[in-house]
Amino acid sequence: MSTGNPRATLAAACVVGPLMTLVVTGPSVAVPDISADLDSSLSAAQWVVDGYMLTASSSLAAMGSLADRIGHRRMFTFGMAFFAFWMAVSGLSNSILLLDLARAVAGFGSGAALASITAIVAQSFDDSARAKAFGLFGTFLGAGLAFGPMFGGALVNLWGWRSVFLVLAGASALVLLATPLLPSPRPNRGQRFDWSGTFAFSVGVALLVLALVEGPARGWTDPAVLGSLAGFVVLMAAFAAIERRSDNPMFDLGLFANPRFLAVCLVPLVLAFSFVALVIVLPPYLTSAGGLSAFRIGLTLLLLTGPSLVVPAVTGVVAPKVSQRTLFVLLLCFSAVGAAWLTVIEPDSTTLALAGPLLCLGIGYGISLGILDGAAVSAVEPERMGMAAGMFNTVRLTSDAVSMAGLGALVTVLTKNALDSGAVGTYPGGADDLTSRALQGSLADAAADVPAGARDGVVRATADAYTGGLHATMWIVAAACAVSAVAVAALLSGRKQTEEPAPAVQEAEGPAVQEAEGPAAVPTGPAR
Repeated sequence: MSTGNPRATLAAACVVGPLMTLVVTGPSVAVPDISADLDSSLSAAQWVVDGYMLTASSSLAAMGSLADRIGHRRMFTFGMAFFAFWMAVSGLSNSILLLDLARAVAGFGSGAALASITAIVAQSFDDSARAKAFGLFGTFLGAGLAFGPMFGGALVNLWGWRSVFLVLAGASALVLLATPLLPSPRPNRGQRFDWSGTFAFSVGVALLVLALVEGPARGWTDPAVLGSLAGFVVLMAAFAAIERRSDNPMFDLGLFANPRFLAVCLVPLVLAFSFVALVIVLPPYLTSAGGLSAFRIGLTLLLLTGPSLVVPAVTGVVAPKVSQRTLFVLLLCFSAVGAAWLTVIEPDSTTLALAGPLLCLGIGYGISLGILDGAAVSAVEPERMGMAAGMFNTVRLTSDAVSMAGLGALVTVLTKNALDSGAVGTYPGGADDLTSRALQGSLADAAADVPAGARDGVVRATADAYTGGLHATMWIVAAACAVSAVAVAALLSGRKQTEEPAPAVQEAEGPAVQEAEGPAAVPTGPAR
């Protein structure tokens, strides 16, 4: 086995992490330019982002399980090369169809690379070094999240939308130069790969994401949406049945019987609603109700995303001295307080008035970036770290897709229901169209279609309804975070084992695992 270079391993991870964030947040700002240049509809251009999310989220668990069998370094090399190639194709595409397909296919490479590099980092460090490594990894993930829109916007302004994809392709190709320095642990070769389970799970998750993406536009009762949801349920049931009978399952469902792993998977699900979805939901509110410029909105959102640049590194230093249980409960409490506090938001709110709640939400998410990846892979033995990393990241990406669609749909319903019927009566498009345009940040344009005498009243009534819908949504999110804090505390409240942990004398056995009440850098054993 190649022990590799830990510093090179961490450096590669700190490049790959933000790349996989930039590949979502960067191209999202290029969608209008892509639509205009390739003469496509806005919905077709939006699949540049949605298609990637669909394949990346649905393939992560399968890629992680496959990486355990063929080798993490080999899978990482394949994933990065595959990703770089299809990102280059994306940048050179001359039709929206080719661009959408290339982005979707690139998602498979992203899934392979992300699941593999997480497991590689976990195997390259141990104890406090592992906590610090994942803290630094989380910091770079946060940088990609915080500056992704600015990065994409700058490239679009300088060299056009194609440069976003070509720069990402070039950076991915450079990462490949470091692969010989990565460790190459012995793969866990089973008798056969679980193709049937992999197919059922991957297609099932893809159908769920498809339904969530198309639901708000088509309507939740549309046959295509209902069919996708039904297919998801059937395939998930088939997947569970297949995995129970398989000698070499793609994913060991018994991991969910591990309270620690279950807690780790619950946290990103909640944080997707208290952080990720807000990055999408807040800008149109600040435009429609607050009348802020794009520059002012960018500065305001830095209060939300900025802590992701600092907090993960601090968490990595603190994690060896504090239990995972404490950190998990703390981050969920920050998120609960921040979500409840954000109900102070009004159309005339200043950036200073929003600083407190946005910073609280950002700190909660920043703590998670410093510990979640390490906690997920540390919950299992080394030969199954790829599986755990793949499943955890599948939960995280799928949660992001669910939160974006779910939170937007909830705000839409609450806003439409709160609209004053008198104000709607003066708007020619009706409540549905007025709500839709407000939630797209186009309230001022919609008001232009209203007679001048009633215009101010329509704008005020719509902004008030929008604000009320956002307030109610944030109270629901705050309650979910608070309940989750209690649930996670209960899941991680098990007593410490009284017996001594087994020594890591054989490579296949890996480091022993301490209980959740111990320090956040859980595994012990020799560095790899």
